[in-house]
Amino acid sequence: MEKIPLTRAGHSALSDELKKLKSVERPAVIQAIAEARAHGDLSENAEYHAAREKQSFIEGRVKEIEGILALAEVIDTSKLSGPIKFGATVRLVDEDTDEERTYQIVGEPEADIEAGRLNIRSPLARALIGKEEGDSVEVRTPGGDKSYEILSVTYV
Repeated sequence: MEKIPLTRAGHSALSDELKKLKSVERPAVIQAIAEARAHGDLSENAEYHAAREKQSFIEGRVKEIEGILALAEVIDTSKLSGPIKFGATVRLVDEDTDEERTYQIVGEPEADIEAGRLNIRSPLARALIGKEEGDSVEVRTPGGDKSYEILSVTYV
């Protein structure tokens, strides 16, 4: 199996989510199922079906996170430097609109574009890997070709 790269923060967030699912969410849904069963006929009991559906989601997410953590390779980004690679925080400017954006290149499980965490497998991240401050990159996106200039590269 292929290792899954994660930052320390990403690994910690997944571990915390797993603990919450196991210690808070799972017992709460078990209690909700027990209460719904006490109401009688299960075939027409919406509370029971909703609780079972939530239980299914929780169990699926627990298995997903356990799988990710089992294959995780935690990379300490504070010890990195040089050209852009996994864990880099990159400040870019769109050469067409002069709009500045900052992204951290992270593993797939912790990617969240709204929070500025860019999946290492995304077209933009792949274009940035190996580049340095001051370089320009061309990226083919679903919305058309984009040009960015790299303003800064830091590792936190």
